[in-house]
Amino acid sequence: MEGTENLMCQSGDSFNPWVTSSFQVSCILVTSHIFHILLKPLGQPGPFAQLLSGVVVGPTLLTRISEVKDFFIQASSAEYYMFFSFLCRMLFMFSIGLETDIPYLKHNFRVVSIVAGGGLFLSIIFAGPLLWLLIRVFRVVEHRLTFYLLIFTVLANSASPVVLRMMAETKSDTTDLGRLAIYASLLNEMFCVVIVSTVTACSSSRHFKTAMLVTFVTVTVIFLNKYLSLFFNKRNRHNRFVTNSEIFIIMFLLTSASTFLENTGFTSITCCFLVGLTFPRECKTYRTLLHKLTYAVNTFILPVYFGYAGFQFNISSVFNKFTVVLATIIIVLCAGTRIAGTLATCYYLKIPRNESLILSLLLNMKGNYDLILINTPPVPKLWEGDIHDLFVSVVILNTLIIAPVVAIWLNRDECFSHHPTTLEILNQESELRVLACVYIPRHVSGHISLISALSGCRNVPIKPFLVHLVGLPKKRESKLMYHQLEDGDQYSDEEDYGGNDVVEISDTLDPFIFETKILVHQSKIVSSLLTIDQDVCECAKDLLVSIIFLPFHKYQRIDGKMENSMEEIRTINHKVIRDAPCSVGIFIDRGQTGFQQPHGSPTVQNIATFFFGGPDDREALACSKRMLTHSQVNLTVFRFIQTITRQNSWINNASQKDEEVIMAISTAGAENEIDNAFVDTFYNRFVSQGKASLVEKHVSNVAETLAALREILDEMYSLVIVGKGGRRNCPLTTGLSDWEECPELGSVGDLLASAEMNMNGSLLVIQRHRHSETNENFIAP
Repeated sequence: MEGTENLMCQSGDSFNPWVTSSFQVSCILVTSHIFHILLKPLGQPGPFAQLLSGVVVGPTLLTRISEVKDFFIQASSAEYYMFFSFLCRMLFMFSIGLETDIPYLKHNFRVVSIVAGGGLFLSIIFAGPLLWLLIRVFRVVEHRLTFYLLIFTVLANSASPVVLRMMAETKSDTTDLGRLAIYASLLNEMFCVVIVSTVTACSSSRHFKTAMLVTFVTVTVIFLNKYLSLFFNKRNRHNRFVTNSEIFIIMFLLTSASTFLENTGFTSITCCFLVGLTFPRECKTYRTLLHKLTYAVNTFILPVYFGYAGFQFNISSVFNKFTVVLATIIIVLCAGTRIAGTLATCYYLKIPRNESLILSLLLNMKGNYDLILINTPPVPKLWEGDIHDLFVSVVILNTLIIAPVVAIWLNRDECFSHHPTTLEILNQESELRVLACVYIPRHVSGHISLISALSGCRNVPIKPFLVHLVGLPKKRESKLMYHQLEDGDQYSDEEDYGGNDVVEISDTLDPFIFETKILVHQSKIVSSLLTIDQDVCECAKDLLVSIIFLPFHKYQRIDGKMENSMEEIRTINHKVIRDAPCSVGIFIDRGQTGFQQPHGSPTVQNIATFFFGGPDDREALACSKRMLTHSQVNLTVFRFIQTITRQNSWINNASQKDEEVIMAISTAGAENEIDNAFVDTFYNRFVSQGKASLVEKHVSNVAETLAALREILDEMYSLVIVGKGGRRNCPLTTGLSDWEECPELGSVGDLLASAEMNMNGSLLVIQRHRHSETNENFIAP
């Protein structure tokens, strides 16, 4: 009995440290959520509220009460707090590695590394004079090199978890600036870890051997995870996720390796990040890890970690003889070196001035590796008392000062309102972000084919998102309380929404991801069919996509005829086309006779694009240019040109007033100039180099247009791309709308989708973003 008491409550502890530590974690969680609720309307993100909650619970306020202090701070409580901090750090660094956008990092590594290293050079310089000052003040005699490394880390380090959560909470993590800030801070932190670890390893032969062993352990865990992931994927071939026991094996390996690294004196954050970064992105194991970790990390782990960082801050330690002056000097040096270095690199990279300033402030965030180095120095008891309190105060105060300022700036929409909402204004070498919407598994294969065609060029990144739209049935819309649901009701767990369709969609998508290494980000929207269009538009806005792909409400039967599957899809398509924050494409899939996935296909996919003129047709041609980069795609553009005389000119209407005629001529002339410039650019870049074909069809009326279309469709084209609107009042298409069955496809698209044309290939009808006409005069090269 006595042995059990000693195990649970060590000598000098008035209470069980497990109980006090758990209660402290609970207090930090509750307080951080309260602060988050209060500060979120003011635009303040989670990390600021969580740091503030730790300050409130800690010695600054709540723990100043003697009873609370005696309960929270035991003789051995520091060991338990460090253990909680280690677990949190291990999990969120592994999670950050899993979520890292590797294609973006590869494509922009030069820019990211330059920005990340912007403050390192100045930090190396200014750490010297600061070292001299602190040595005189605190009378540091031994291990001055290690002390210099601490000063350098505090000046140069950027806390990647803080920056990541700041970006995510302000919905800026999908913007170019947000991703640059996230990966620059991550790379900066890894630079600091590598520099400190390298100097420590080279300081003695023992440390060097330990560093080699640490490297070997990290590489071993990476390879083990690779083969375990493939093995678990095969075992769960017909499931959406792998089992909990299999996830436990992976986490046990990670925890064991991290514990070993921490015991050797090296931090485990690099190992955890690299294991997550190199984890195979294909299929079920990766999906399960993201599913399990994302919610836990964002809701529990990071609030506890940031809260514990704030808990270490004691405001009373600031108000002694030298600390106020020294803390001010160090904070000013931190801001000065980081801001000056980042602004200089941004000027070199020609990043706009307002974005440069935001970036420099974001990269000045502290509170991860610097705190680890402060709390666990390479040499035990190297800095205690005043030195420890000084640097903890600097790190926490620096973040508490900068975070509110940056959050207010990030919440200004005009900072990120310039992202491309159309393919026409998107540069050909820029990243393409697409959102494909599916309702049932039958829709997935066609959208995969589009994603495959658009991702043809390895040097041009693509970020595809596939969202499964699940409409709530009417019985769900009746407002039942939780306790009123029957046992086993499928709606009591959100994961059951979509039934077996979820598994079938994953099974269709997984082979494509495995074969092409193109990571398609899956998600699910569960909403009423009356409002699901709003969720789609909001999703597209948050993800900053340039085009949304929607399925057609009809599907092709075995006999080749089109049959209506869900009338609700047609209504939703109408609403999305009307309210979408970007361009929209409706895809009519013809199954086996239609467009097939170009990746791995033995045959070349022939694509035809019809160009009548106007914004929608230019957008269709811009989409075709993206597909043209695929080696298995052969593109032919058919431009329809009107052969007219003055008598039958479509702008010559005797019933109109002279002013209206002049306006029509002016509008038509301007539109025609834009069309000509766009087609000329396409011709010079692709047709003249033999990469595509351009055929001009000279027609004068609707009848000749129909004849030309039938002639073209007699050839074998697996996909036809056309704009929805075409040019307004164009006589080449005027009259086709009289028998329109599906107005959302436009007059030409509706004709091509009808049974009258007997078309075997798939059809993609594109509408350009209607609010982007102000940018029409800018045409991407």
